[in-house]
Amino acid sequence: MTQKLAPAMRIDKSRRTEPIAICVNILPLKDSFGQHTDTSAQYQSGASLVQPPPVAYLMQTMAKKPENKNYKVLAENRRARYDFAIEEDMEVGIILHGSEVKSLRGGQSNIAESYASVDDGELWLTNAYIAPYDRAMFGHEERRKRKLLCKRKELAKLWNATKRDGMTIVPLVMYFNDKGLVKLKIAIAKGKKNHDKRATEAARDWGRQKQRLLRHGD
Repeated sequence: MTQKLAPAMRIDKSRRTEPIAICVNILPLKDSFGQHTDTSAQYQSGASLVQPPPVAYLMQTMAKKPENKNYKVLAENRRARYDFAIEEDMEVGIILHGSEVKSLRGGQSNIAESYASVDDGELWLTNAYIAPYDRAMFGHEERRKRKLLCKRKELAKLWNATKRDGMTIVPLVMYFNDKGLVKLKIAIAKGKKNHDKRATEAARDWGRQKQRLLRHGD
């Protein structure tokens, strides 16, 4: 004998405005008189079975996690995409002194005139500016050569791109990541010629004009 289950609660869809997740509970089959039937005999006789519609139950979905507040852009090379054609970018670490980290928290840095290179099997950042920190006991040089950290596979790719293919390693943006660590995004790029720069500038001007037209509806 099959056990009778409690009837499912009706769902008032008009009172539900939040997204829901659905669980399905299949009730035993019923005949035309509303009685539960023994399906074992029907399986043996080869009769076709008609499945009743599933009964839906409601569960409240989990709330979204708040956005991470540790991420912060420290310095950005805005001319990089104008002067270079970006082929590929990657995130690398950077070795800094304590005074440099404290200075970066104050937002005093510049990577517009910096560049990266592979020398003696290591990746270096040259000519990036980090302002001195007055309260530090041991200061730092503002534009010293700083070591960058990446995987061996990435280092080999950067070496091949610069030494064999004549590409350039361009710093794009320096930032605090979601863990509060200083990271640098660099790109393998190729210098643009004058006509390429003019095309980039024309496309940028058209993008600005289009946004202006969309805002004003002209």
